[in-house]
Amino acid sequence: MALHLNPARLFPFHRLRFPSSLPLPLKPLRLAPKRNLGLQFRLLCGCVVARSMESSIAVKDRIDLTEKEERIFRRLLEVVRHFNLETQLRVAGGWVRDKLLGKDCYDIDIALDDMLGRDFCEKVNEYLQSVGEEKQGVGVIQCNPDQSKHLETARMRICDIWIDFVNLRSETYADNSRIPTMKFGTAEEDACRRDLTINSLFYNINTNSVEDLTGRGMQDLKSGLIVTPLPPKATFLDDPLRVLRAIRFGARFDFELAEELKEAGSDEEVKAALAHKISRERIGHEVDLMMSDKQPTKAMTYICDLKLFYAVFTFPGNTQFAGIENCDRLCLSHINAAWALHQSIGCSIFSDDQRRLYLYGALFLPVRNMTYMDKKSKEVPVASYIIRDSLKLKSSDAEMVTSLHVACEKFLKMIPLLVSNEDPENLQLKLEDECLEIPPASRKRVLAGLLLRQIKDFWRVALLMSTLLYPEANHTGGNLSTYMELDRRKDTFFRVESAITELDLDRVWEAKLLLDGKTIMGVLQLKTGGPLIGKWQQKLLKWQLAHPKGTMEECIDWMKQSQAKRQKLNCSA
Repeated sequence: MALHLNPARLFPFHRLRFPSSLPLPLKPLRLAPKRNLGLQFRLLCGCVVARSMESSIAVKDRIDLTEKEERIFRRLLEVVRHFNLETQLRVAGGWVRDKLLGKDCYDIDIALDDMLGRDFCEKVNEYLQSVGEEKQGVGVIQCNPDQSKHLETARMRICDIWIDFVNLRSETYADNSRIPTMKFGTAEEDACRRDLTINSLFYNINTNSVEDLTGRGMQDLKSGLIVTPLPPKATFLDDPLRVLRAIRFGARFDFELAEELKEAGSDEEVKAALAHKISRERIGHEVDLMMSDKQPTKAMTYICDLKLFYAVFTFPGNTQFAGIENCDRLCLSHINAAWALHQSIGCSIFSDDQRRLYLYGALFLPVRNMTYMDKKSKEVPVASYIIRDSLKLKSSDAEMVTSLHVACEKFLKMIPLLVSNEDPENLQLKLEDECLEIPPASRKRVLAGLLLRQIKDFWRVALLMSTLLYPEANHTGGNLSTYMELDRRKDTFFRVESAITELDLDRVWEAKLLLDGKTIMGVLQLKTGGPLIGKWQQKLLKWQLAHPKGTMEECIDWMKQSQAKRQKLNCSA
């Protein structure tokens, strides 16, 4: 697999060096007024700031149930009493953690101490029939040890909420096997085999009480600390995906990773296990959850600090991309800058999906001009490979990130035109058609309109991404500390956005051509269509952008005149 790097188009900051303790060189920053400056600075530099010694996490001592939760648990206890079962019903994991933190959670997992999930679901349906209610469908998710899915899970709806049912279990691993032997376990054994202490808490429905069976789940929750119940290296080698879950929860709750956990997470054996034992789909899913969560840059910082970047984001041919030194840190600096800029202009400017793809696009800005040759000798962007093949995300995600990178480059060339009062004619911008005769004052509208029709709803995403690079793209001696100045980037974004709005170009991609292909053939007196019609449609699009109030009759007159001029040029040639 051949990798193609164009040195002339490499990211202009590829010669920068980074200190070992920070992802970016820093200098005093001038931030926007009326903002959370501490948050901006923290986002800007990408550092993990230690939690204040005098602060702690607000954690409840008891769980307050909603009315629906009370009905669900009451129904489950009715089933237990109806069949004289001795089953202890415990809600496990995230629901307990979130309820103690005072957060809403609708993901209820029930752990059973003496039967399988599907068996209990059958009891629920038997009970429903006995009281004259309709049975519910039961779904069973089979275990899949090859993908580190070691336990069968049953699902059914109770009070219009999907509930998962699993049995308490213990795991034992043979020295030469990565697949555990599963058996019924005690609640203590089940708590200790979970990924993190904050996820090992139980809520016992029978006794209406919280159970902290590792002895430190509540304390770690209050301290804001990410810890594994058992030694972290053994925990990660048993299921390497747990290191990414630790990172994700640490970032989500702004918790700190325990030092022993960080040491284990960066262990070469753990990195190798993550790369080879866990499917790319599951890794991609964890990364996507990080990108969609509240603090994506902290998650990416943890990934870099634990030296997991190249295990998570694999490059073509499993290289570590010698084309750019410190590629992982450079990618981190860009997503940090992108997130800080996004936060400073207002979080509501993008949809959730636009924000997610904006962050992916920013993360891979340093490799935006790099391609490789796939097995079919097709040139493919490296960023597309990482998203599609390494993370196994949707093909549309890879295509959109590639489109954002292309649009970003075009915006870089257009920003001077859109924010300055220079005569566009002096900028020597070409529209690739000598017969269009577009007035100089209309050129910016044509160029911007063509770009917006390509990127559509994501034009603000591409514009914001381009302001991360402007104007340093024109200065090979650029400095990333200058590049991080928020005020200037924000000002550029809003000035260009305003210029595009004033040109009445927002949603220009929805505008239809005045003439369809059949009409164009009639005007030009063509007997057949083909590629020539497509070329004229492109000319027509440019004419309409230059003459937004032009009528169909004016368009036809222009087309006839343009054809006549072209014929004269051909004859003189």
